[in-house]
Amino acid sequence: MLRLFALAVALLMSMGAATAAEILTAPPAKPDPTKHYVIYLHGKIVEEKGAPRPVDDRFGVYDWPAVLESLALRGAVVISQQRPKDTAYIAFAGGVVGQIEALIAAGVPEDHIAVVGFSKGGAIAMRVSSFLRRPDVRFVLLAACWRDDEPQVRFTGRVLSIREKSDTLSPYSCKPIAEKAEKPTSFEEIVIDTGKSHGAFYLPRKQWTVPTLDFISGAATP
Repeated sequence: MLRLFALAVALLMSMGAATAAEILTAPPAKPDPTKHYVIYLHGKIVEEKGAPRPVDDRFGVYDWPAVLESLALRGAVVISQQRPKDTAYIAFAGGVVGQIEALIAAGVPEDHIAVVGFSKGGAIAMRVSSFLRRPDVRFVLLAACWRDDEPQVRFTGRVLSIREKSDTLSPYSCKPIAEKAEKPTSFEEIVIDTGKSHGAFYLPRKQWTVPTLDFISGAATP
């Protein structure tokens, strides 16, 4: 617990006191219902190597603080917490569902809430979508589909999948899940082509941040 607290403090300090971005490690006790809230679920590398900027030999630096800042560029409150190593997908997804329900109970409209997940975080976000069953909550899945189907997952809400053409770790489309008999409110998938494989999402590159920001702000609703 102390280690997680120290990592959270280091993450916030690394963003700089002067930044206007509102980045938290948990939802506020009294959320402003006029604001948008983005819950970001980081990749597995943060579990394995620690925060805030772990390095992968193949893909380079995973700049978690920079990603969070990019998600806050249009005024959203960004919420992201460090997961401990070997976090269970379903248990953590259940906790995120509780956070979302608490925001809604406090008066935040469903369409002001988005969950953005990358890699393992994306797989967790898929399960949040499956469990939550709120039609207007938004989900952005970044390199999230590691197999051609997830039998236990049914998307709900508004879902945007973004995958990288050169990604060999997460090469699958999320469309088969979206096309099951129980369909989400909306679904769109974008394929980007940076040549960076899984590392395309390690930095806040415009190829994925721009469509993500458009989607979570409601500027582009598929």
